[in-house]
Amino acid sequence: MAAKKKAIWEWKIIQRAIWDSIVKLNPRKMMGNPVMFVVEVGSVITTALLFKGGPAFKFNLQITLWLWFTVLFANFAEAMAEGRGKAQADTLRKARSETMANRLTGSGQVEKVPSAKLRAGDFVLVSAGEMVPSDGEIVEGVASVDESAITGESAPVIREAGGDRSAVTGGTRVLSDQIKVKITANPGDTFLDRMIALVEGAERQKTPNEIALNILLAGLTIIFLLAVVTLQPFAIYSGSPQTVFVLVSLLVCLIPTTIGGLLSAIGIAGMDRLVQHNVLAMSGRAVEAAGDVNTLLLDKTGTITLGNRQAAEFIAAPGITQADLADAAQLSSLADETPEGRSIVVLAKEKYGLRGRELASHEAVFVPFTAQTRMSGVNLDGREIRKGAVDAITKYLQQHDTSLPREIQASVEQIARSGGTPLVVAENQRALGVIHLKDIVKGGMRDRFDHLRAMGIKTVMITGDNPLTAAAIAREAGVDDFLAEATPKDKMDLIRREQAEGKLVAMTGDGTNDAPALAQADVGVAMNTGTQAAKEAGNMVDLDSNPTKLIEVVAIGKQLLMTRGALTTFSIANDVAKYFAIIPAMFAGTFPVLNALNIMRLQTPQSAVLSAVIFNALIIIALIPLALRGVKYRPMGAAVLLRNNLLVYGVGGIIVPFIGIKLIDMFVTGIGLA
Repeated sequence: MAAKKKAIWEWKIIQRAIWDSIVKLNPRKMMGNPVMFVVEVGSVITTALLFKGGPAFKFNLQITLWLWFTVLFANFAEAMAEGRGKAQADTLRKARSETMANRLTGSGQVEKVPSAKLRAGDFVLVSAGEMVPSDGEIVEGVASVDESAITGESAPVIREAGGDRSAVTGGTRVLSDQIKVKITANPGDTFLDRMIALVEGAERQKTPNEIALNILLAGLTIIFLLAVVTLQPFAIYSGSPQTVFVLVSLLVCLIPTTIGGLLSAIGIAGMDRLVQHNVLAMSGRAVEAAGDVNTLLLDKTGTITLGNRQAAEFIAAPGITQADLADAAQLSSLADETPEGRSIVVLAKEKYGLRGRELASHEAVFVPFTAQTRMSGVNLDGREIRKGAVDAITKYLQQHDTSLPREIQASVEQIARSGGTPLVVAENQRALGVIHLKDIVKGGMRDRFDHLRAMGIKTVMITGDNPLTAAAIAREAGVDDFLAEATPKDKMDLIRREQAEGKLVAMTGDGTNDAPALAQADVGVAMNTGTQAAKEAGNMVDLDSNPTKLIEVVAIGKQLLMTRGALTTFSIANDVAKYFAIIPAMFAGTFPVLNALNIMRLQTPQSAVLSAVIFNALIIIALIPLALRGVKYRPMGAAVLLRNNLLVYGVGGIIVPFIGIKLIDMFVTGIGLA
């Protein structure tokens, strides 16, 4: 998607955010953030009192302005987080232009109707050059489809009826052939509609952790509000009554305004980081759950392995050279268009220099593979070459009164024990040897699983292979466990067992048979190329349909939780410095002993209060980039993470305000503002 490349401080986003930060001053919107709502109420009160004038008008004016800036800066942080999503939504709306659909009537006739009139259950025909009018499933045909409007990828993809690649999305363009599509969504509920609403943040709901933190912040705000209100009687009794401006300043500086102003932005930015990876989270809860995942379920084929078994070696029978075996294997595979067949041709070429030959003059007769014979081959120049499964070739040889040599049987057993697939090659009713097919584990997978293990996440490989093959692949890939001969029910049972132990589970899937498990998992990432059932069952959709992206999803979820925790720690810690700034300023005149708390040696009571309020506002702006980008994530244990968090953001949250408030104090007194 074009929008995912937008920089944080792009001018168009900033312009939009400035205006949105003013719009968000609406009290109804502000009430959703209790901390900042209190600051806004305080700003309104000081603004009303400002019109009464008074001897400290200059000081009161500055306090009032910086209180409003505090609210605006918090709104600006949220608006910046939403800005990239809104820019992306504008791009997506261009893909949702009004199109005409070729709807099939009950009698089989074609009628032109606007796409807005399509309903779930309608059937439409889409030909080359036409836009897919709405979400649906291909029921007839196969076509090349341009999905760049949705995924940002320019390479077309193949969509066909049946299987797990039958879903098409409204707003994409058919490039070749014609397909018959069954519409699966009503207007306003299409994938593109939901995608626009999600990237704009219109449907973002606060997550349980976010709600809990909001309750904590609201509780702290109430406590400090009561403390400040009850402070005035004490101040009057001691002979140093404080103005409302000073009391409001004290309240605003003591309540956790930093995290209160950034909390919403952190959540929105977390979802936006997923969007930048072409993953749509259907709820903030899913992103948050990804950060707490304990168990990761991954399909073997296409996720851990390349997806197709490839020829790895030729093992010749006694008296047969490997070159002769490779020659026969290649000849029997020249008409085999399967990935396995092509890999045999390539291996023979690479190891023995055998290249494709022109067989037309030899009157070659190719024998195609069938499910009944489980063999393929070729007849040419008096040679009858067959290649196939062990039992199929064994049966073929027995029909000609021959059998597999013991040496070949031993090689077959060895290949099976290693997790590979043996194919036997025979020529003129004589076994020549075995082709070893094996799953190729993707490069770097072991390192990625090591990282997940360091994060405390258990990885489980799911495969339909037999336990022997599954165990071999699991060892090579470095996963913690595997589930062999897995059925949809087996996946569900595994997820439920893990959840019964209090663990959060994540998995990927693309087929209708994956839908129950995707719905049961705490984080279910459906492939965009998959069926509509899978996309509806999951709570995330990967537009790139890359199953390994689940690892990035988990990392982004953890980064979200780390960022929220780090800034909460910083926000609470930096209140310490404000105590040392404002309390001495309020009472040092009456109680000189409190001057000992003025360790920053702030110039005057007014400059101390003003400096603390200014710092309180500016720190929100300073932390916006961190809130949007997130704290840099590194795999580490919970204890190490907590220690680092306290050292960097706890200690830093105490030290930085002391330095910042002192510098601001020097500046405002230097230019005569206080």
